Amino acid sequence: MTTRMFRMVGLAVLGFSLTGCVANEKYQAQKLAHDALVEQLAAAQRDASTAAAEAKAYQQQLSMLGANGNSKEAMLVNLQQQNSDLQRQLDELNTRYADAVNKVGTGQVLPEPLNNALQAFATQNPDLVDFEPSKGIVKFKSDVTFTPGSADVTPAAKQAIGRFAQILNSPDARGYELMVVGHTDNTKVVSPATVKAGHLDNWFLSAHRAIAVGTDLQRNSISPERLMVAGCAEQRPTASNATSQGKQQNRRVEVLILPNTIRTGFAKAAPAPAAAQPRTAGAAVRRGEMNKDTAITDQRPTLNK
Repeated sequence: MTTRMFRMVGLAVLGFSLTGCVANEKYQAQKLAHDALVEQLAAAQRDASTAAAEAKAYQQQLSMLGANGNSKEAMLVNLQQQNSDLQRQLDELNTRYADAVNKVGTGQVLPEPLNNALQAFATQNPDLVDFEPSKGIVKFKSDVTFTPGSADVTPAAKQAIGRFAQILNSPDARGYELMVVGHTDNTKVVSPATVKAGHLDNWFLSAHRAIAVGTDLQRNSISPERLMVAGCAEQRPTASNATSQGKQQNRRVEVLILPNTIRTGFAKAAPAPAAAQPRTAGAAVRRGEMNKDTAITDQRPTLNK
């Protein structure tokens, strides 16, 4: 009897122990599941906050894009207006250039003292300068005025420009406007060094050379309000580009002493000389390249720009 009772008590204790272990394992499993759900909820909340922040940032970007779009449209309109103004100025320069070079026989020649001073200046610098008294044009020869393939004025040319500025500031000349125009032959710019210096083609080179001469004139006390600067590339040759001599003549920077003055409208002119003979069709002024240096022979050209 006693032994039987011990067995029953032992079985009861064992059953209670087993039941307690099972309950504890379920509790631990549920706790782990709960903790995992809490972590997932926290992660979901973080993702939601991040998504909300990104959505707000995107909305701000869209608003900025809209504002920038309006600004860009306004900038485009402004650039179009600037291009229109520049084209108008270019057309005006071309018209004034054409009028200036064709004023032979109109009575708008330079006063005799100024004409004589410019003629003496050209005679003293025959390798560097040509002067057309009938048109009031001083031509600086590019091959001597600039280093090859550049817009750098040579020391000899700088000295000559200084003397030229003295003449232009004399009482007989200081009221005249001055148009500085660069020209080239029809040889294209190919030298990497020339392109690297910013002279991308003949338009750039002719304009840069005209600017260089205009700048040196200003350094020698020529008022900038008297100056206009332009580049014509190869569009207005004075000779045929079929020969080396013709190409050399076309490479030039012209300074046109215009008959109109900067304040009084029209300069007082000396009596006009006899009209020059008309130019033949082959020698007529045509559109030509901007000024540049090119070493060339009639048969095999060698580009240096």
